[in-house]
Amino acid sequence: MAKHLTRGDIQAIVSLIDGWDGKLGWEALCDEAAALVGARPTRQTLSSHDAIKSAFDNQKKLQRTGSVVKKRPPSLDIAAQRIRRLEAENSRLTLENERLLERFQRWQYNAYKFNVSAEKLDAPLPQINRHSAEKKS
Repeated sequence: MAKHLTRGDIQAIVSLIDGWDGKLGWEALCDEAAALVGARPTRQTLSSHDAIKSAFDNQKKLQRTGSVVKKRPPSLDIAAQRIRRLEAENSRLTLENERLLERFQRWQYNAYKFNVSAEKLDAPLPQINRHSAEKKS
């Protein structure tokens, strides 16, 4: 008895067809689908599902016209999204760094204007006694 295909099996086979490289035929598809499904499905089983039949017909049409468009793997889409996010973050941090440099130059000028020495500006912060608010027993 032929194996019934689950929704996951159908999606996996459609993805297989979308990324197909080389001549596509029902027998070759059945052979490749066996690794995904666990048993070799028949041509009739595959063609009875509209999603698989549509993907198969579309891929065959693309192969006949010679305009086979390769689908990018999901990992490339994820990488492209991460690159866009990192570029946006880099741009934001660059602007923030420029604003901080401008602020530092303004402070540097004001320190010079009011005769504040570099030694005073580089003085360490005072120690904070964090135990002073605790009750003594």
